[in-house]
Amino acid sequence: MMTRNKLYGLLGVACFLGFVYLLLSTYYFQQSDTTLCWFKNVTGYNCPSCGTTRAVLSLFKANLLQSVQFNPLGLIVFLIMIIAPVWIAVDLLTQQDTLFQKYKQTEVFLRKPLVASFFILLILLLWYWNLTKNL
Repeated sequence: MMTRNKLYGLLGVACFLGFVYLLLSTYYFQQSDTTLCWFKNVTGYNCPSCGTTRAVLSLFKANLLQSVQFNPLGLIVFLIMIIAPVWIAVDLLTQQDTLFQKYKQTEVFLRKPLVASFFILLILLLWYWNLTKNL
């Protein structure tokens, strides 16, 4: 069961590690053909999230079109990386749990079969697109 502290801790660590990975991607990984995508390393094919790092880096450079071309999931990751730490800090300072409550509402919404099926279909379409564009 997800608790407030567990969610805030996981999101905080994930955002921190995401920023570290972006920093490494900017200064190290772009100078080599290195990829940390285990799926691509094993199969040789792009996964549904391939291109997300490049998409987020493009957004930090204010290049929305290039970002979407790399991977539309980058928009979601970018927003989470920007909003989550601020929201967590505000909740902790005000001793509230608004992010946790929104998380629980979102989880209930996403567990509905029709909604879950729609998002699974979107991910499959995104995966097909990733395979055909071969970036």
